[in-house]
Amino acid sequence: MKNHIALVLGLFILFFSSCDSKKREGEPRILVFSKTMGFKHASIPNGLEAIQKLGMENKISVDTTKNADIFNDDDLKKYSAVVFLSTTGNILDAKQEAAFERYIQAGGGFVGVHAATDTEYDWGWYGRLVGAYFDSHPAGTPEADFVIKDNTFSATSMFSDSIWHRTDELYNFKKLNPEVNVLMTVDENTYKGGKNGEHHPMSWYHEYDGGRAFYTALGHTAESFSEDLYLKHLLGGIQYAIGKNEILDYTKVTTQIPPDSDRFTKVPLKFGEFFEPTEMAILPNNDILVSQRRGEIMLYKAATEELSQVGFLDVYHKTLNTPNVNAEEGLMGLQKDPNFETNHWIYVYYSPTGDKWVNRLSRFKFENDVFDMASEQIILEVDSQREICCHTAGSIAFGPDNMLYLSTGDNSTPFNEKGAKYTNKGYAPLNDLPGKEQYDARRSSGNTNDLRGKILRIKVNEDGSYSIPEGNLFPVGTAKTRPEIFTMGHRNPYRISVDPKKGYVYWGDVGPDARVDSLDTRGPRGYDEMNQAREAGNFGWPLFVADNKPYRDYDYATGESGEAFDPQKPINDSKNNTGLRELPKAMPAYGFYPYVASQEFPQTGTGGRNAMAGPVYYSDLYHGPNALPEYYDGKVLVYDWIRGWMMAVSLFPNGEFNKMEPFADQIKVNNLIDMEVGPDGRVYLLEYGSGWFSKNDDSALSYIEYNGGNRPPVIENITVDKTSGKIPLTITAKVEARDREQDVMTYLWDLGNGETKETTTPQITYTYENVGDYFVSASVVDAKKASAKSEALNVVAGNTRPEVSIDISGGSSSFFVPGEAVSYKVSVVDPDGSVIDADNIFVSVDYLEGMDEASLSLGHQEVSAAVTGKALTLALDCKTCHKEKEKSVGPMYRDIAEKYKNDKKGLSYLQGKIISGGSGVWGEVTMPAHPNLTKDESRQIGLYIQSLASTAVKKKSLPAAGSIVPNPTKGETVMVITASYTDNGENNVKPLTGSKSVVLQKDANTDKAGAK
Repeated sequence: MKNHIALVLGLFILFFSSCDSKKREGEPRILVFSKTMGFKHASIPNGLEAIQKLGMENKISVDTTKNADIFNDDDLKKYSAVVFLSTTGNILDAKQEAAFERYIQAGGGFVGVHAATDTEYDWGWYGRLVGAYFDSHPAGTPEADFVIKDNTFSATSMFSDSIWHRTDELYNFKKLNPEVNVLMTVDENTYKGGKNGEHHPMSWYHEYDGGRAFYTALGHTAESFSEDLYLKHLLGGIQYAIGKNEILDYTKVTTQIPPDSDRFTKVPLKFGEFFEPTEMAILPNNDILVSQRRGEIMLYKAATEELSQVGFLDVYHKTLNTPNVNAEEGLMGLQKDPNFETNHWIYVYYSPTGDKWVNRLSRFKFENDVFDMASEQIILEVDSQREICCHTAGSIAFGPDNMLYLSTGDNSTPFNEKGAKYTNKGYAPLNDLPGKEQYDARRSSGNTNDLRGKILRIKVNEDGSYSIPEGNLFPVGTAKTRPEIFTMGHRNPYRISVDPKKGYVYWGDVGPDARVDSLDTRGPRGYDEMNQAREAGNFGWPLFVADNKPYRDYDYATGESGEAFDPQKPINDSKNNTGLRELPKAMPAYGFYPYVASQEFPQTGTGGRNAMAGPVYYSDLYHGPNALPEYYDGKVLVYDWIRGWMMAVSLFPNGEFNKMEPFADQIKVNNLIDMEVGPDGRVYLLEYGSGWFSKNDDSALSYIEYNGGNRPPVIENITVDKTSGKIPLTITAKVEARDREQDVMTYLWDLGNGETKETTTPQITYTYENVGDYFVSASVVDAKKASAKSEALNVVAGNTRPEVSIDISGGSSSFFVPGEAVSYKVSVVDPDGSVIDADNIFVSVDYLEGMDEASLSLGHQEVSAAVTGKALTLALDCKTCHKEKEKSVGPMYRDIAEKYKNDKKGLSYLQGKIISGGSGVWGEVTMPAHPNLTKDESRQIGLYIQSLASTAVKKKSLPAAGSIVPNPTKGETVMVITASYTDNGENNVKPLTGSKSVVLQKDANTDKAGAK
């Protein structure tokens, strides 16, 4: 019995001691975060002071910050709760967002005060955590009745009455989380401007994703933070968020931290060799087929790295009879069959030439690098109105069960009709007047009996025919419909993709051009859309855009505006409609952005818009050393053709949008037009290039290489204490480097004379015994043998750089007055004792608008470069074969200058010849190479040669001593006197230039006329 009691007692003690071990030691600690990227509330300082006072009175330690860098695992785990005090806008980056998600999942607490709902609109997880997003508010701070719905909770237990009458800024909300526990509402009958109706929550709490969250919309005014009831209300919310003050359990977290952006690099395969590429297909052996709009089918061979044309389709790609119209048709899409390895089918979507105005989906055999044009099987044709612009779409994708998806554009003109009184003006094209069909997208996108402005879904049969799968928008046999339609209501869904596991369809829809809202007459401004279809549906165009923002019916004969369209019951009453009048309800885009900055999706930026959809990634489908990590599993890669960004979209488990974050944002892309994943797991990029309808030098095919392992060190800088001097010349070189994995580094120094030395410290001291022109560099190697090499610094042994000084006299050495002379004298000392050649002194004066140190020597650079170049040519072996104005073995410099004086690329050509050498241009004599010359030195020599033929008025040097009467133009407040001197070299060592600048600022007491 005693043993039994002892056992029970031991278990009891063990149980409670283990419970206590979860509790933090000491007082709970909270973090108050008040960063703003939008409106900044004047009450924030009052809030900070009040919360700190509440902490002191209630034994809660309070830290405050505006620095988002604290959002990392190590720092956040110190806190029992985090308070967002009237934060606004996008305040956290992707890594910081992930760290905060992990904090909550580990059991952390959150308190949102007032404008915390005006924060992170494009982060769905946060929206659910805080409980809603700010939508609007009436002007001022009205008085209103707040209704206490639950006084059993810590944040409302101080209320004995059910009504709390007070003054505050009263938010209207959108995207309210229905799963929160409402503590308090506001009675919209007691003030004007409420938009949430009878149920208008103003404070709530809930458990969310492993943690606790409390929100109060109150707290706009400074007075709130000295109001007793409000402070008790806020304190109760903070205490709820703190909970039991337990140690966070990071074993429960599910969110991963995003990979560092420097783990991604772009590996070019072909550059500048494409002419309007449109879509690509990556074959099982990593060969890549690329379609080009004008009809070519190109093949990139992975084994040989060669690009060649393997097919050509005779396509309609420009208007034949209508001038000044950019037809966008041609070869628009290309994709391989899912069973390509066995059947060798390649699908294309193109516009065949001829009198039949259609866009055609066909397939061809491609085997042994031969594109068999005779093997064509025509699968589907889409009627198209030609000789107009625009919107073709034309992307092909396959989903689960080998379903083929094809996107088509609305085939409508977005521009105003010339000479017409009432036009589209960048809003929805709804003109159904006779003969104006091209200005009416209801005839195409909004027409259930038309294949344009759709995403089609079919199952291609063995013989090239097709069948209709279950689940399309209209069952087979439905009157006035086409059963091929999976989704409708698209403008230009230019690139689509299909989730290979879930079958969800993704596309970007390029939106209309209206710059401003005209909600009372026409409708919303233009938006590009990012869309997802988890099932068949109508996505609204041209009756709706973005999140179902409605356009208004419009009479193009009278200019009268009608009612706004209803997304729940869209009606297509266009005279050009051949389909159903009553359309399926409209589905909103999950993402949308205008030309200007977007509150909902601020990461999308500003400017032109061309939203595109890339692949959905799953790491377990691919096997390769550069495949993306598991972090990207289930994420959708999206991009914008014009803005140049790539993003990764995260979804909630039910498929709804959560957030998007930058993807490989260190990589620059030039109008990315297609993105695909290869069998090796690499993400391939096809870039159209920066010019419309042209062959672009920056078109490219490349892939993104992901380095999930060790990264080489990063070199920040390399310096050397002496760059010139007599021999023996002792220098000390230092390199600044860091290793991202914190590995120990070693340093391998290349001293430029054939010697290398290794050190364990980031510096070296070395003595040059022989004259010469040397280049010093360092390779930094980490413990895993990954290395990075610094730039090379020039050290000249045997000649010392001249020392130049400028003495200002007869006035201030810091200020100038326009019209009042400034006296100066330039002095030059050659440390080697050489005689100073006055012809090599160059003095100039420049006037600048501000103190830009990078521009101090702007005015004299070109001339002094030519002076230095002359000295360099005299010091090198060039003088053996060339003279300035006399014949020698090689051509005289003046003749060379005359030959290339009108050549825009003449300077770069001369630089190449000087460094690389050559023969055959002027005769049989070979010109020796000068590989040790820097690009800048070869440029100086080239400028000197060009100066011999220059007919322009040369800027002459000022005398070495004299006076300058300042004569700045309007706005110029800085005067810079610069002097340089180039010696003639020593001991067969190249000449060196020394320079000095003196900066004088305009006297602040000088009036506009330049007089005091």
